[in-house]
Amino acid sequence: MAATLKLLQPLVYRAFCNPFAYSATQRVAYWNVGSCTWPTGQDPPEHSSLCHPAKKVENICSTSSRRILTTNSALPSLEFSRASASKSSTLKPCSPRAMKVDKEDIEAFDSFEDPRVFLQLRPEYQLHSYNRSETCQPLSVSEGELILHKVTVYQANLQPQIIADYFCKLSSLPAEQHPVLLSSASFALLCQLSVKNIQLFDSPDLINILKAFVVLGIPHSHPMLDVYETKFCHKVWEMSLDQLLLVADLWRYLGRKVPRFLKIFFSYLNLHWKDLSLSQLIHLIYIIGESRQVPQDLMHKLESLILKYIDLINLEEVGTICLGFFKSSSSLSEFVMRKIGDLACADMQHLSSYALVNILKMFRFTHVDHVNFMKQFGQIAPQRIPSLGVQGVMHLTLACSALRILDEGVMNAVAASLPPRVAYCRSKDVAKILWSFGTLNYKPPNAEEFYSSLINEIHSKMPEFNRYPEHLLTCLLGLAFSEYFPVELIDFALSPGFVRLAQERSKFELTKELYTLDGTVGIECPEYRGSRLCSHLQQEGSEMLWNLARKDMNSKPEFLEALFLLETVLGGPQYIKHHMILPHTRSSDLEVQLDVNMKPLPFNREATPTEDVAKLRLKHVGVSLTDDLMNQLLKGKSRGHFQGEIESETGQQPMELEKAAAIHLGASLCNVADRLGAMEMAGLCPPARMQVPQVKLAIQLTNKNQYCYGSRNLLGLHNMKRRQLNRLGYRVVELSHWEWLPLLKRTRFEKLAFLHEKVFTAAL
Repeated sequence: MAATLKLLQPLVYRAFCNPFAYSATQRVAYWNVGSCTWPTGQDPPEHSSLCHPAKKVENICSTSSRRILTTNSALPSLEFSRASASKSSTLKPCSPRAMKVDKEDIEAFDSFEDPRVFLQLRPEYQLHSYNRSETCQPLSVSEGELILHKVTVYQANLQPQIIADYFCKLSSLPAEQHPVLLSSASFALLCQLSVKNIQLFDSPDLINILKAFVVLGIPHSHPMLDVYETKFCHKVWEMSLDQLLLVADLWRYLGRKVPRFLKIFFSYLNLHWKDLSLSQLIHLIYIIGESRQVPQDLMHKLESLILKYIDLINLEEVGTICLGFFKSSSSLSEFVMRKIGDLACADMQHLSSYALVNILKMFRFTHVDHVNFMKQFGQIAPQRIPSLGVQGVMHLTLACSALRILDEGVMNAVAASLPPRVAYCRSKDVAKILWSFGTLNYKPPNAEEFYSSLINEIHSKMPEFNRYPEHLLTCLLGLAFSEYFPVELIDFALSPGFVRLAQERSKFELTKELYTLDGTVGIECPEYRGSRLCSHLQQEGSEMLWNLARKDMNSKPEFLEALFLLETVLGGPQYIKHHMILPHTRSSDLEVQLDVNMKPLPFNREATPTEDVAKLRLKHVGVSLTDDLMNQLLKGKSRGHFQGEIESETGQQPMELEKAAAIHLGASLCNVADRLGAMEMAGLCPPARMQVPQVKLAIQLTNKNQYCYGSRNLLGLHNMKRRQLNRLGYRVVELSHWEWLPLLKRTRFEKLAFLHEKVFTAAL
């Protein structure tokens, strides 16, 4: 007697205890592995994020694409009609490796298959990785119908080994029949039987069933897989390294995250890591990278194995190692990175572009400057960039900016290749490329074409930028570094709606980025009348950046000594102020103001009061308050008299004074005469009658990270800051690291002379 089974949508995602407690119709619906849809209004589980979002996949259980499945109590038959076959050939399971491009294209990067190329380089990889070309003997449609009939008739007597064998055989059906198979009631029954007997399967059987799931494209979110993951968790300590790697590889190929299994697997590896062969090590690092999770103590052990095998590793495997460590946010030591760079340099012409990009990612992550590697990279990159996808181009460009390496040949090749194919860029690609050019402070020969094409692409991708607001801010900051200010985009980015979106939707703290953009527009776009950041966020951004900058500078001895000696040169702490003249530029300055006679003005009201300074000095130096000294203080002495005293000194300080200076930097001057001179100057120029400064100086102590590598060309942010300081009337005085750091070993007199010349020469 025929009965029509209506295939329903699967039930809500949950781990189950007894699937046989449902009614017959509910069981078919629950075990229908051919459907990936979810109840209205409910989000799919976390695992569903692994499906490729950019590619549309038709729902394989659509009744319009094949005939309704009918069964007979005597002979359940799967309808493999020509119509259903032709229809189902266009239907694809929810499996990552089922999604392919139709033609070769340099932009067609397969994020699933491309990282697995290394598995073809050694025969040993076949022992512990899945190879989709290896299948059971091909199965005809009629043989498939017979197996499904046996499942229905003999379901109560099927042995675990038979069930596993059926899965293997059914996975050998023609690929166009898989969607129909997945939605059949008989196959759903076979899945039920496998779960019911799961405790009876040995490790090889479980692995074979998991292989069948991969071939058939079982949806990675199906609840049945929870049971299998749990079973594999229990089997970890009974399996070999080859088996464990194969299971992890199959889960990866299935597109399902298995954090419980991996956690136990990594615990096992912490005890058996020394047993890993070369191929097992490389494959493990690939799996770690794809899972994005790993205990760092295990990665340190794997790093020692990399050194053990370093002379046996080929170039593509080097790329796999770098990608695995990069994706899992695990660092490699500088020593290992230099070894990797040496390997790549030995034969870079034969290094694939994919491996080259991965190695550059790791150099970017570790900030290791391998000069020879980057030199050879600069020689081969311009020829490869036109044939490299835009994602690869983005990573090359970003690596250059992160390492501060400006290679005009590479940057020009990037700028020339992008405009014709800018439509292939994601929002992330546009953002990182603009940021890289802005950071390196470089404009290519085709700057107008390059920037206009990218700005137009920002406009066309606004829905994507709304999903990733951090990318829009990165774009606009990169453009600002390069002096491009698209008003419409800035107005949108600073609008209350987008600011709220950035705070709520992004996983990053974007207040600093918003504040930097807002402050830049305020100075460089005087005619701008669009949206601006609210005062509350401006204050929050200012405080956040000042706290970071103050902590950073006060931890640097070379800065503290410069501040201490500048106070000496100028006459006291009230003549110099450490603060952020432009808070949105994220770095602090030492401000000095001079009058019309090029004399310093005591404008810093936050400095230690003169009376307290004098008391502190008297306490440490031990000067007695005599009548003569009091007369000098009350009547005052000429500045030239004290200057003569300074010049007549040997420059040696009492030990007590040095200790006092270390304790209270703001109250530190070279000697008593300096202190008295500072007091006199403060008395001559009281705050109430403060003169308008004729010259405002912004003294900056720079470091090598503010310049392009091996040059004296400022990076984009710092160049933008100086540009804005000039707009506001400041003269920038640079205490460059190549001048100041060597002076730290010289005499105090030489340092004072250098600072005096810097300050007063800049004022002229």
